[in-house]
Amino acid sequence: MRRDAWAGGQQRAGAETSARAQQPAGALLGPLLAGSAQPHQVRRAAQGLGLPERGRYAVVVLGTAPMVPDRDRDRDGDGARWCWCGEVGVVLLGRGGLDGPVGSLGEAGAGPGGVSPVVGGLAELGLARRLAGAALLTCGPGTHEIVTLDERLPTALVASRPELSARLLAEVFGPLLVLDPAEQALLVGTLEVWLECGGSVGRAAVRLRCHRNTVFNRLRRLERLTSRSLSHPGELVETVLALDALRLSAARG
Repeated sequence: MRRDAWAGGQQRAGAETSARAQQPAGALLGPLLAGSAQPHQVRRAAQGLGLPERGRYAVVVLGTAPMVPDRDRDRDGDGARWCWCGEVGVVLLGRGGLDGPVGSLGEAGAGPGGVSPVVGGLAELGLARRLAGAALLTCGPGTHEIVTLDERLPTALVASRPELSARLLAEVFGPLLVLDPAEQALLVGTLEVWLECGGSVGRAAVRLRCHRNTVFNRLRRLERLTSRSLSHPGELVETVLALDALRLSAARG
């Protein structure tokens, strides 16, 4: 009797394990990506997907659902393993870290997409999902770029709080926005080039093919309009963040 009971228990346990293994990846990943998974759900997902509970994971959020199977896959040959839940991908990193998986998605034209920082296990996928979503907000519509959060942190801060972004844009660039579009584009373009040139008026003048005094005069006009000095660190930060808000606003139409 005891032996029969034990055998029956083993059969039930085996059936439960098999059922978990047959669950779609999305059903197992859903609670983890939502950040609401309990410890037993983390264990179940690890068993069902054949993934370790602890490991180097990242999350990718794409603007559209990718044309990939809803299962584990090795995309780039360095040992990375993927699972997809709609437009959200979870990757267990291989030898090459994030570069290989991000590069593969970019080459496939899968973007736009945002990539989270690396987290230490399946239980942290909810946080990674939110951070990847913040990175995606910085991508322009219609682009195929795949960006990591760490390369877009300031812009992600602006993009993730649209009400503050709108206020920052109005407060800093309000007087600039009422100018003739051509003049506005000239001043904003000069600012962008000056920033790309590390604040060098001379290098910006070469890029813009004009005299350095022309660049200097445009920047001074911008300072008067915004009431922010580009030589004051705090006010420069406000100007740069407002520029990000302007780009995001233009991209969204």
